[in-house]
Amino acid sequence: MHSSLSILALAGVTTALPKIPFVASSDVIPIRAGPIAIAARQNQACFVIGSETLPQETADVADELANVVTCSNSATSIAGVPDVTSGSTSFSSIDFSQSNQSPLQFALSNFATEDQLANTDLQFFQDALNVYLATEAGIRSVGGSLAIKVPKFFLEMQVSRIETAQGNPPTAAGLQVDHLRDKVLKNAASEDQSLLDQVTALATQLQ
Repeated sequence: MHSSLSILALAGVTTALPKIPFVASSDVIPIRAGPIAIAARQNQACFVIGSETLPQETADVADELANVVTCSNSATSIAGVPDVTSGSTSFSSIDFSQSNQSPLQFALSNFATEDQLANTDLQFFQDALNVYLATEAGIRSVGGSLAIKVPKFFLEMQVSRIETAQGNPPTAAGLQVDHLRDKVLKNAASEDQSLLDQVTALATQLQ
């Protein structure tokens, strides 16, 4: 019985973390009965709290953020997802759902760049994006509402704009400013046209 539990534990861990080195089954600590047995979860990210299957792209992001983002042991945010922190930025400090503004209004107000785009603090925007990506993964894992996609895509667009202005434009097609502009506009289609026009204008301002 001990060996079969070890094999199951190894299978669960290698499925969740495909990049770890090979570990012999004899080195794996057997999973004990009770709430500590989490190997069956989709990954080891503390913010993925549910059992809904994540889209592959989201699962990959969750794996990348698992060692970057930390989870609160007591505070939660949307859909019961733990409040997450990247660097010095916690999701609770920039949670669009606690605002009386629409998701796009909130994003435009709270995630504005410097007039000289290259002078913008890229680290803050990256940390903000990290906590939004992590929270989205957690929400998806419990089948919650995905209104978070509007400010998340806006943050991705802002990061891409800043990187471009700082001379380090992203190369992946999915991270291009125009592609992310379209993602924002698509997901925020029901919002006021004047807000959508601001997004379109920002996508042309890369300096």
